[in-house]
Amino acid sequence: MKKRTKILGKWIFLGLLIFPLFLMSQDNRDFKPEIKWNMFAQIWLRYSDLNDGSLVNGEPTSELSDISIRRLRIPISSQVTPKIYMYSVLGGNNYNYQNKEFNIDILDLYVEYTFGKFLEVGFGKSGWLGLNRWNIRSNTSLMGLDSPLFTLNTVDKTDDLGRLFGGWLKGQIGHFDYRLSFKRSLATSTAPNGMVDFANNRPRIRTSSYVKYQFFEHESNKSAYQEGTYLQTKKVFNIGAGFQYQEKAMSDGDAYDASTHFYNMEHWAVDSFLNLPLKNDDAITAYLGYYYYGFGKNYIRNIGADNPTSGGGSDFNGHGIAFPMIGTGNTWYTQFGYATKQTKLFNHQVIIQPNFAIQHSKWEALSDHMTVYDFTVNFLVNGKQNNKISLGYQHRPIFDATTLNQKDYKGMAVLQYQILLK
Repeated sequence: MKKRTKILGKWIFLGLLIFPLFLMSQDNRDFKPEIKWNMFAQIWLRYSDLNDGSLVNGEPTSELSDISIRRLRIPISSQVTPKIYMYSVLGGNNYNYQNKEFNIDILDLYVEYTFGKFLEVGFGKSGWLGLNRWNIRSNTSLMGLDSPLFTLNTVDKTDDLGRLFGGWLKGQIGHFDYRLSFKRSLATSTAPNGMVDFANNRPRIRTSSYVKYQFFEHESNKSAYQEGTYLQTKKVFNIGAGFQYQEKAMSDGDAYDASTHFYNMEHWAVDSFLNLPLKNDDAITAYLGYYYYGFGKNYIRNIGADNPTSGGGSDFNGHGIAFPMIGTGNTWYTQFGYATKQTKLFNHQVIIQPNFAIQHSKWEALSDHMTVYDFTVNFLVNGKQNNKISLGYQHRPIFDATTLNQKDYKGMAVLQYQILLK
């Protein structure tokens, strides 16, 4: 029986290799594909009030100013045939004074085949995952200074900036937009030591899905990357729901120790998104979502995006700008922004968009709720995302290492310049 299964598997694998060639032969031979590409970057000038006990190259440091490149992206795409689409993204995150090398990685590389608007099938390395709107979002159209990073719930643990290898189905049927994804998580070699963390076993398939109902204008599903704000250009109201599941994703010890307990990763979420142009040429963008994360008993993780420190930290948060962003438990997350019509500012036509975001989480591991506040004002030159200045402030909670009670708040201020070259 096992021999027959192996033979069948080989034939299926051979079929997948041949299938794209067969599809290309079915397309219009006169079709001429075009290659499209652009370059996008976000540059940060930042002041950080650091967590107690933080170190910079071994020196105790309580505050720090720095300049970094938060994100660099070079997307390249082509409609190879009328039915076959290829997409890739080169780039990386968090290039700062601690990095001696400026590495550009392949973040996305995949192919999709279109059967119709109701069904597209893809495979490769991508951010096509389920659960919620913000699994992977369009960084060019973020409303806040940064994305809701807690939605990247396995970031840099068992994925690559939210991307995984695998296949997916997606499509739009009437007012419904859906995606169903089957991805293999990246392997981790480090075994948990008593506390629940990602298991060092054979990675199982992560199955996930997200379905949304679109009341007004429909959003494009060409890309996995959802828009953060449409400003005055689109009237959108969606409600959605999704899940993620991976068997034996977590454990409290070495996967090959008989005494180790395993935990399935079980997440679900519901959310809504509104972008509403107003009669006075202003616009509102709003989001509300509820998330339940099931990583296993008392799992929690501190994250500090583009962290300017190298170690230390005497509080539970750890060093730098980190706070308990992800864990087992539930989260409410909301965003709200108001975009003015174009107005003249320093001899430029500018859209001004003040906005705020709140993440309010109840993690099993903490004694108190965890609430972080983000405030941002965007200045979009000529009303476009390709030339944007943002001023943002993040107010994060600090937790005592012994009692796990909140004891303080600290802040981080960022001036960001965003440029998109097409």
